[in-house]
Amino acid sequence: MSEYKYKIVKSFVSELQRIFRDPGVMVIFIVATLAYPLIYKALYWNEQICDVPVAVVDLSNSPESRTFLHRWNASPDIRLTYSCTSMAEAEQLLREQKVHGIIYFPHDFARQLADPLGKAHISLYCDMSSFLYMKAIYLSCNQVMLESMRNIQIDRYEQMGMDKEFAWALVQDAPYTETALFTPTGGYGSFLIPAVLVLILHQTLLFGICMLGGTAREENEESYSFSSLIGRAGACFLIYYGLAAILLGFFPRLFDLLIAPYLLAVIFFSLCVSVFIRNRESGLVLLISTSLIFLFMAGISWPKEMIPSAWRYLSYFIPYTWGAHAFIHINSMGATLAQTSMEYTALWILAGGYMLLACGLFYLRKSALFRTSRPLPE
Repeated sequence: MSEYKYKIVKSFVSELQRIFRDPGVMVIFIVATLAYPLIYKALYWNEQICDVPVAVVDLSNSPESRTFLHRWNASPDIRLTYSCTSMAEAEQLLREQKVHGIIYFPHDFARQLADPLGKAHISLYCDMSSFLYMKAIYLSCNQVMLESMRNIQIDRYEQMGMDKEFAWALVQDAPYTETALFTPTGGYGSFLIPAVLVLILHQTLLFGICMLGGTAREENEESYSFSSLIGRAGACFLIYYGLAAILLGFFPRLFDLLIAPYLLAVIFFSLCVSVFIRNRESGLVLLISTSLIFLFMAGISWPKEMIPSAWRYLSYFIPYTWGAHAFIHINSMGATLAQTSMEYTALWILAGGYMLLACGLFYLRKSALFRTSRPLPE
């Protein structure tokens, strides 16, 4: 037993030395892991877009349409920059990216408002090339429209002979309140950054471990013993536990219970993949080809219900899927450990499963090397 402990400790120290002697791995493990969050945070520092240019096509040219536009232009989110005489002119401005939205008032807008049974229509066109443009235009217009509808209802109740106070009371019976759940700013950064931080841990670990495996294979220094497996895993776990605390902003108390199974699951998953890596460059290809796939498959940036079943089931075998949901639930939604028990259990199952799989792959690889009479380091 003491011999196994000695081999594990020796492998642990050897792996730490390999990591700190390899400039490429140090860049991935330390520099990239700490620099990427700063870059993403800088990109999404301003979570709200102001003064989004919008074109107006007002065929009604009535006091009602001008009042609506005046209220909307008072919003800090948009700026009415062009007044067009036709939709063709406005569409040309949109194609040239001079505006990111169009509002259209038909000829009969004022007449329909004056009719107690009429239905006035406003058409809003948004530039869908950016979620932030669409959000700023749509939400600000929606707020003005709801306020205008309230005034229109009161005017129509008065035309029906109701007292103004009674009409106001009827309208107030159905108030409208907008509440942004879990993202107080309503910004894209608050929604996406937590998931990206967890993905950075996953992908830099995967890339770094594959680089180490590829280097060992190129230099004929492969070691596939059980002590090597545990030593390599322990070295990566020691480094990344500290990095995780920094990267996730000294993660919430509950998430530090989840970070251990998450890191172990990622480490053993990466060790399994590293068995098939033949050189250092292969890890880079793997990093580039899987990052966006993992992000989408996790159901964070794209609704999980819209992902094909085969891809959704495959995502359950990726540690990032469970780690991202657990961190978002605890960090952004204030969930308790009991409410994240499914993610917690899944991460431990993946950690144990990938550890067993890594042991099997290491054994098969060691047997293959033995048959080819290649020297095996301890």
